[in-house]
Amino acid sequence: MSYVGPDSQPPRPPRRFSGGPLTVTLAALVPTCLAGWLIYEATSGPGGSEPPRTLPASSQSAQGSSSAGPSPSKSGKDDADGKGDKGDEADGKASDEPSTTKPPKSSGRPAASGPLKGKVVVIDPGHNTGNGRHTAEINRLVNVGTHRKECDTTGTSTNNGYSEAQFTLDVSRRLRTLLEKQGATVKFTQDGDRPWGPCVDERARIGNNAHADAVVSVHADGSAAGNRGFHVILPASVKSGAADTSRIVVPSRDLGTRIAGRFLRATGSAPSNYIGDGTGLDVRKDLGGLNLSTVPKVFIECGNMRDAKDEALVTSGAWRQKAAQGISDGIKSFLES
Repeated sequence: MSYVGPDSQPPRPPRRFSGGPLTVTLAALVPTCLAGWLIYEATSGPGGSEPPRTLPASSQSAQGSSSAGPSPSKSGKDDADGKGDKGDEADGKASDEPSTTKPPKSSGRPAASGPLKGKVVVIDPGHNTGNGRHTAEINRLVNVGTHRKECDTTGTSTNNGYSEAQFTLDVSRRLRTLLEKQGATVKFTQDGDRPWGPCVDERARIGNNAHADAVVSVHADGSAAGNRGFHVILPASVKSGAADTSRIVVPSRDLGTRIAGRFLRATGSAPSNYIGDGTGLDVRKDLGGLNLSTVPKVFIECGNMRDAKDEALVTSGAWRQKAAQGISDGIKSFLES
């Protein structure tokens, strides 16, 4: 998701690397305490002992301190992408009913027995394929704690028209199947059953009302060609108006770091070469979905849809299954720790 909007802060120039993905990743990780943690997560087997839940304070990404502003490919639009989805018009089944807070969506299947039985996970598939037909609704401003931002946006798409909204829903459904097999109760913010939205404040509210043990918002980025890789967005420390992340910053960092390590291992994709200095982590304070959350929550940008090599990944069903597996493994590691 790229961010384009009136609340944007000046973008920082992209950080590029030389050398192969593994060399670059190790070189960027070695100087910090966080480096060892991410490499451990990426290389340790399922049978290894898990590290403590409290993570090093040095995990602020190279994007800045806890006042982290938008990343190079983003300039401030909340939890959504400013580019229109070419695939939006493909979904003609949505009605025009208004967006209101609804109970979280689940598959309706009874929870299976397994290591995650009793745990509640909320999955937030980013954007909605119908947003492009409801511009007035998604452009209205909502309170995100620090200020007001657009309800939602259409999301990005590949140059060949595969939309971010299609991608996020597919990965999220695969992720739900994996988590439910392990006994978790999984709820969605939307499951292709709404004409548009929900707004970013409602997405946060759904996770809060579900008393979720973990919330993951699934996205893909819309940056410049040549920018590749995944990154996980963590909440900064924010206390303003309705926003207070003080209780979720540490557990959300733990959740995000575990997802980053397991995603790297499952997909073989390197951490972003343009955000996070090779850590695969980015801290932000401008996202309403994080600011308004009262439960551990992160975003994952699975790749850059505007880069041809990353496009080949996100449009592959086999790779999307690997992406879902990596996210599932990270969530499971967090919930069992």
